[in-house]
Amino acid sequence: MNSRETAFWSIPAAELLGLLQSRPEGLRTEETPERHTRYASARLKAHQDIRPLFALLSQFRSPIILILLFAATVSLFLEDRTDALIILTIILISALLGFWQEHGAAKAVAALLSLVRVKTEVWRDGQLIEVPIEEIVPGDVIDLSAGSSIPGDGLLIEAKDLFVDEAALTGETYPTEKSTGITPVTAPLSQRTNSVFMGTHVVSGHAKAVIVHVGKETEFGRIAAHVMLRPPETEFERGVRRFGYLLLEVTLLLVFAIFAVNVYLHRPVLDSFLFSMALAVGLTPQLLPAIISVNLSHGAKRMAQQKVIVKRLTSIENFGSMNVLCSDKTGTLTEGTMRLQAALDLNGLPSERVLFYAGLNATYETGFINPLDDALRTQCVADLSGYRKLDEVPYDFLRKRLSILVATPTNHLLITKGAVEPMLTVCTSAELPDGTTVPIGGRSEKIRQQFHELN
Repeated sequence: MNSRETAFWSIPAAELLGLLQSRPEGLRTEETPERHTRYASARLKAHQDIRPLFALLSQFRSPIILILLFAATVSLFLEDRTDALIILTIILISALLGFWQEHGAAKAVAALLSLVRVKTEVWRDGQLIEVPIEEIVPGDVIDLSAGSSIPGDGLLIEAKDLFVDEAALTGETYPTEKSTGITPVTAPLSQRTNSVFMGTHVVSGHAKAVIVHVGKETEFGRIAAHVMLRPPETEFERGVRRFGYLLLEVTLLLVFAIFAVNVYLHRPVLDSFLFSMALAVGLTPQLLPAIISVNLSHGAKRMAQQKVIVKRLTSIENFGSMNVLCSDKTGTLTEGTMRLQAALDLNGLPSERVLFYAGLNATYETGFINPLDDALRTQCVADLSGYRKLDEVPYDFLRKRLSILVATPTNHLLITKGAVEPMLTVCTSAELPDGTTVPIGGRSEKIRQQFHELN
């Protein structure tokens, strides 16, 4: 990577395209394979939790399992092969049950994820096509619109009304406004308003950007390298671990105490030791791991019948002990669709005029796709062929309004929809059902009351 490209936000777009051996209309198809090979090592790899050997060995981390292994060893030492075989069989059954469930669930999740490939629009050979995010290479020119996930760090070539959510990197609650230009080399990440970064997404607006860094070389990639943490321990695992330690402490205490008493009473040392070890084997709950695994596997099977994949067997107990489960419901537990109940006038009566303007606004908006606009477009069946879109001011979190400018056969019309309070602050008049216009001052409270009742 050229040293100048590391501070790409301080380089003019035309010069940066030259450094990357790219062009505004994008790379040529024959240029991409070599770049794929060159930057293969920089790719971010998903956390691999389905390695069979690791999944199998993780079943033997419990203190109870370790106690049973010790007991089996003692039984072999005492030449009690039957007891040793029984204990080892129980351990093996318990471990294989857990391994079979967790490894199978991990493979099922991986298979599901392979069906869902996030794609981005990129210019290749002067044409706009969709490619998977992992196939983006430095020098690619991407096309961004509302909802687009940004596949790498890059510099804006063109931008119009662009707002990007960078909370994952900067922690900022509100989207950041982006525009073309140059920022100083020393500018912190939050002030690089001419750049876009991997791990963020577009809230509104349109833009073209040239990708400079991908994978581990991005700002997001550097953060990801420092947060490779193991999965948190569940409450059930914590409880079993504590019980195992308690059992281990009690067993060791009794073994040493009984051995010491036998030696004090001048019993043969070897006989005293063998008696203490036999006691340790007898105190160990040999069937406990198998009972736990069988019960958890039964719970996982019942969940599977309800089309729920259980990735970690120990999470079944946590799931069963929940009192309240909070979940994102839109589009997951529900259909993710919205239906329009009514479009009302100032008197709370259905109004075709209100529905028409709302549908006109929803039809021509090109920002973030949302269920409300889908419902408006579905419900509004009016003929809009006489209207032509001229411009758009996308919704943002400061204005909380979306404005569409259209040309009618006689004049230009600006249609705005948004949250009630921001709309009331900019409106000076209201239209009555009969078409007459009155000052909105005396009607504002009635509108708020009507909104409150409907809400």
